[in-house]
Amino acid sequence: MSRLMRKVAGCAAAIMLVAGLVQAQQASSPSAAIADLYRPFAAPAGERTRADIAWPAATATLPSPIPGIGRAATSTEIAGWDIAVRGDGHNLPPGSGTAKEGEELYVTHCAACHGDFGEGLERWPALMGGRGSLRSDQPRRTVGSFWQHAPSVFDYIRRAMPYAAPQSLSNDEYYAITAYVLFLNELIAEDDKMDAASLGNLAMPNRDGFVLEGRPDTEDTACMSTCRQGRPVSVTMDSRRFVEPGSGSGTDKPE
Repeated sequence: MSRLMRKVAGCAAAIMLVAGLVQAQQASSPSAAIADLYRPFAAPAGERTRADIAWPAATATLPSPIPGIGRAATSTEIAGWDIAVRGDGHNLPPGSGTAKEGEELYVTHCAACHGDFGEGLERWPALMGGRGSLRSDQPRRTVGSFWQHAPSVFDYIRRAMPYAAPQSLSNDEYYAITAYVLFLNELIAEDDKMDAASLGNLAMPNRDGFVLEGRPDTEDTACMSTCRQGRPVSVTMDSRRFVEPGSGSGTDKPE
């Protein structure tokens, strides 16, 4: 038995409770039972609920450059910022990792805040648990109970973690940590390799629990004069509502 499995065995009470819930609500298959436990509601007919379903083609165009101001960004400059990963796995980088490989990485970089088993410590959020809670008055929005797409888990971990040094690990290490978090939620096995293909194909339990807004693209026209086009401008917030004049904190003038 690996160290990872021994640690999981140490949480036998919590696992037995989860197993009991799954067994009590067993449907046509274990995966269907787990999905039923997580799903908070049925989406209204005709509403888009999946980010891995393609959006309609964009119709808006970027404004024309203003002559003499700035220059076009190079492909290298763009690549440094273009790290966003879509729910369908688009833009996931090369690399791979397993929960076994991610355990020590998680303990080193994540456990101080999120706990050894993703249970959360003090004010830091839990990463596992919460099954069935989304339908209650005390929902627990964890990776397993709430997150819609597995690629988004990788995207957030790489973008924002470790807390003190985001984007400081390799892609392989981020894949391994993502695998460990998914393993803590009983969504994959400890030896399952997570990469661009497997993350994109992993169906999260709450994948149909969202209703996505279909906001249209809007035109954006750059201007340097007559930008208001006759529309009035009004002050909607006065800083003095929040800072007592003469308090020495902030400003006593509207901004």
